[in-house]
Amino acid sequence: MNESVKVNTYTKKERNAYLAGLAGQNVIYNIIGQTFSYFLQFVLLIPAATVSAILAVLKVWDGINDPIMGHIVDRTRTKWGKCRPYLLYTPIPIFFVTMFCFLNGFYDTAAESVTMHNVMVVAWATFAYFMWGILYTAGDVPLWGITALMTESEKDRIKLLSLARIFAGVGSGITLLSIQSFSFSLGDKLKPYFDTPMKAERMGFILGALTFAVLGTVLFQLAGIFARERIAPSPEKNKLLDNFKTMYKNKPFFQLMLSGILASPKQLITIAAFPLVSYYYANKDGLLNTVYIAILGGSVLISGFIATALTPKLLKRISKKNLYNYSNLIGAIPYGVIMLMYISAPTKLADPLYVAISAVLFFFAGASNGFTAVLTSLMIADAVDYEEYRTGIRTDGVFFAGQSFITKLTTGLATIISGIAYSIVKFSDANVQVVNDYIAAGGLARENPEFQPYMFVLFFLVSIPPLIGSLLMVIPTWKYALSDEEHRRILDELNIRRHQARLKAEAEAEAQAE
Repeated sequence: MNESVKVNTYTKKERNAYLAGLAGQNVIYNIIGQTFSYFLQFVLLIPAATVSAILAVLKVWDGINDPIMGHIVDRTRTKWGKCRPYLLYTPIPIFFVTMFCFLNGFYDTAAESVTMHNVMVVAWATFAYFMWGILYTAGDVPLWGITALMTESEKDRIKLLSLARIFAGVGSGITLLSIQSFSFSLGDKLKPYFDTPMKAERMGFILGALTFAVLGTVLFQLAGIFARERIAPSPEKNKLLDNFKTMYKNKPFFQLMLSGILASPKQLITIAAFPLVSYYYANKDGLLNTVYIAILGGSVLISGFIATALTPKLLKRISKKNLYNYSNLIGAIPYGVIMLMYISAPTKLADPLYVAISAVLFFFAGASNGFTAVLTSLMIADAVDYEEYRTGIRTDGVFFAGQSFITKLTTGLATIISGIAYSIVKFSDANVQVVNDYIAAGGLARENPEFQPYMFVLFFLVSIPPLIGSLLMVIPTWKYALSDEEHRRILDELNIRRHQARLKAEAEAEAQAE
């Protein structure tokens, strides 16, 4: 690139505030994204098929809402930019609606027919999640979209997005590794104050959600206060229909979206992780739950951090396309081994040796996910540059909304699959209560032959569908349309155009001043 062209980029203060905000936003996301479905099905005892239907339908709607929000962001013009206003004003409303999701009542599993009480419990869950999805999207799309606006330097962008994935993982990890155990512990301490253990457990989850929501909101707010946009929005604005056409016509972006959809079975590992640890490994013991989450979940998160940190260095030797494809093919292997191990010793996987082997397998699976997370964001940012080069219009909001859309759509599809699986083995509503009562009486669920179908489905969900998803997702990107060399050429040309536009604007401003 012409050395006379000076690129605009973020300061350390802006970068650090953005990363803190991203960590906080992921704390909030995982309160709902990972805990809410467990809370509905295994605490409030809403039938698995009903929970699956609620979350799946609303996640699909939420996904459709993402491109609409992206369109709104791309058409926003304020003195703060087009993404930052939403980061300033959405965190606090998101906090309140997050808490609203947990203030629901128990489902009456003894009712032989539909009752108004159960209708209201389901309606509350549906409306609360619907409102949460709308508000969360209003903060999520601009939070990722602003990464393409904070710097003109590809090197700084790679660093920012790599760090962003690490800090997003930290926020997720804080929640994933501790919120369930923290909630169980609170529930245990509250048992003397309630007439049933399940009421105490419900209150434990409410207080757990409150604690993590406060932490997440405080951190999330920092991004809006301190982050700055360094790239001016293009004067032209697409219409909503034009944005959907653009998403389809931008071949590298379309390939990434199709890859994300085919990867949807991989989301089942996060959906089934909580009940797997709770019922198979920890037998609903708060302390044991903490230990196993730390070992198994910690191995996934640590390997994800390592992969994320290694990505910028590996990209000096390997293309984005090859790292994306081969990391997912290799990452399919551990999932298959996990299922084979369960089949060989269905009641012994909580033994120390098997736990150690499982931790190693989840470590390598997590590394694959870490590479994919960073590379997806980088490749979407590249596609935004490609679109600006091709049409003169930057589509940061719409394209990063596409990333959120895929996450929510795939989670919705995975939720449907899990609901079907739970329903097939009848691990739902009244039968969940049977297992809970058995455990409360001192029984070990994984050793009871009556509950073996439930244990099997939990291991199935974290192994076979993720294996299939890992293989399917590389099909669209095997012949990825935008090489790293071509993107560098495009970015150099764009920075020259921006430099010339700034010089022209400065000259016009000086002429007007005279």
